[in-house]
Amino acid sequence: MIHSLTTPMQSGFTDKSLFMGHSPPFVAITFAALIALPTSLRAQEPAARTPAAIPASLAQDSTRADTAREQGRPRHYWKKFAAGFASSILAHEGAHIVTAYAVGGHPTIGINKGRPTVYSGISAKLQPHKQFLFSSMGLNVQAALDEGILDVPHRRGAPFERGVLAGGIATALFYVTIGRTASVSDVDFMARTSSLSKTDITIIYGGLAALHAFRIHKDERYADFFVRPDVNAGKGLKVGVNIQ
Repeated sequence: MIHSLTTPMQSGFTDKSLFMGHSPPFVAITFAALIALPTSLRAQEPAARTPAAIPASLAQDSTRADTAREQGRPRHYWKKFAAGFASSILAHEGAHIVTAYAVGGHPTIGINKGRPTVYSGISAKLQPHKQFLFSSMGLNVQAALDEGILDVPHRRGAPFERGVLAGGIATALFYVTIGRTASVSDVDFMARTSSLSKTDITIIYGGLAALHAFRIHKDERYADFFVRPDVNAGKGLKVGVNIQ
C-alpha cells in the first residue's frame, strides 16, 4: 500500500528532474528542437500547385469568343436571320397566291427575266379591282407582319425576328426604287388598276418602311440592326451584311 502511494510521487519527481539533472546548454538545445519541429513539418507539406500555362491557340479562341459575345451575336445568328428574311419573302408571295384564289383567279408560277413570278390568272382590264387586291397584298402582308412585331408586346430582338423585319423593309425598298417600273412590278400594276399613281404608292409603302426602320433604330433591343461597331476599336462602323 505504501509502495503504491509513493510510486506516483517518485515518478513525478523523476519527470520533474529530467531537465534539472542536465546542464543549461542541453536544455536550450532541447527547447530549440521542440520549437523547430512544427516548422519543419510544415515545410515538408506539399506545395500548392501552380496553374499550368494556357496554350496560345486556346487563348486566341477565348478572345474570339469574348469578342463575339461583346458584339451581341449569338451562335448561328446569320442562319436564323436569313431564315427570317426568307420567311418574309415567302409570306409576300404566299399572300399573292391566297388572294388570287380568294377572288376567283387561278394563279400560276413562272419565270420573268430570270426570277420566279406569281401570275394572278386575272384580267387586269376586265377585273382591275381584283387585280389591285392581288398586286397589293404581298406588300400589305409584309407591312402588317412588321407592324405586328413592333407593336405586340413580346421579347424582341431575336435573329429570326430581325430577319423578318429586314425582309419587309428590303422588299418595300426594292419596289419603290429599281422595281418600280418593271413589267411585272406590283407598284406598276397597282397604279394601272387604281386611281393611285406610282408616286402615291411609293410614298405609302416607302413611308411605312421608313417608319418601321426609324422605330427599329430607336429600340435598343434591335441594337446594331443596320450598323455595328468594328471589331478593331477606332476603325468606325460596319454597314450591311457580311456573307462568308
